[in-house]
Amino acid sequence: MAEQPPAGAWQRSVDLPSERGASRLVTDELLEQLGAHGWPPDDIFAIHLAAEEALVNAVVHGNRLDPAKRVHVECLISGQLVRLEITDEGEGFDPASVPDCTLEERLESPSGRGVMLMRSFMTRIEYNERGNSVLLEKRRGDPPAAEPPAPGQSS
Repeated sequence: MAEQPPAGAWQRSVDLPSERGASRLVTDELLEQLGAHGWPPDDIFAIHLAAEEALVNAVVHGNRLDPAKRVHVECLISGQLVRLEITDEGEGFDPASVPDCTLEERLESPSGRGVMLMRSFMTRIEYNERGNSVLLEKRRGDPPAAEPPAPGQSS
């Protein structure tokens, strides 16, 4: 999150424990700030769902609920932009290897749905090369991200 934040933007940086339910330490305040910055209810729902999926993935899949590991979260909210960067201390993964959960043979499988939801609701999704950090952005009025990018590339 190197670029200058928009005037009046809310920012927060927090380290979460790797335990179920830890996401509430961020999402409660995130929801409050989205409302305070005038985001419409449909966008608030979408951002909340994408953030929750990314946080749960970091805690459960990335850090494997290891109490010695943390999840670092950077938040920025303005009236036109939401940017969340979520980084775990796990080994990472290749986002291109996540199976398409909309294929007929995958409809009953729970894996891959969170990544699909994040791509469906956010304007931009970008993983770092290691695959242990995801940048989620939503720009007011922009369409959601399209096809999954290769590691190190953005949607």
